[in-house]
Amino acid sequence: MTDSLVVPCAHCAGLNRIPSDRIGQQPRCGRCKADVLLAKPFDVNQSSFAQQIKGDLPLLLDVWASWCGPCRSFAPIFEQAAAQLNGRCRLAKLDSESNQQLSGQLGIRSIPSLILFRNGQEVARQNGAVPLPQLLAWLAQQGI
Repeated sequence: MTDSLVVPCAHCAGLNRIPSDRIGQQPRCGRCKADVLLAKPFDVNQSSFAQQIKGDLPLLLDVWASWCGPCRSFAPIFEQAAAQLNGRCRLAKLDSESNQQLSGQLGIRSIPSLILFRNGQEVARQNGAVPLPQLLAWLAQQGI
């Protein structure tokens, strides 16, 4: 019997049990039938946040704002990381302007802010835009 992972769907946040040996085979959500894992960042908001941080795959959250120059310059780097980490870590974006209450709950004081969640708990945080190699090295230090 293979181990399985519980992974929230990037689209509907429904929890899916996926055999670990099938994680790289574009599993489909049992609820909405969309791809559970995306090779690009997906959006998180106040209503989906609590469900999206659950599960066995870590979630890296980029807290950003449209008026923030460093946030805009970091976006392509974050997309590249999502493609490289697909199946090992899920990457999501939180618009701090549209989700001010959640940003406050998360203690966001500067943007961009990166927060790594594992099994529903924050395990690491980093502020500021970083180059891709530095981002991947930081995640490697976190066991990803």
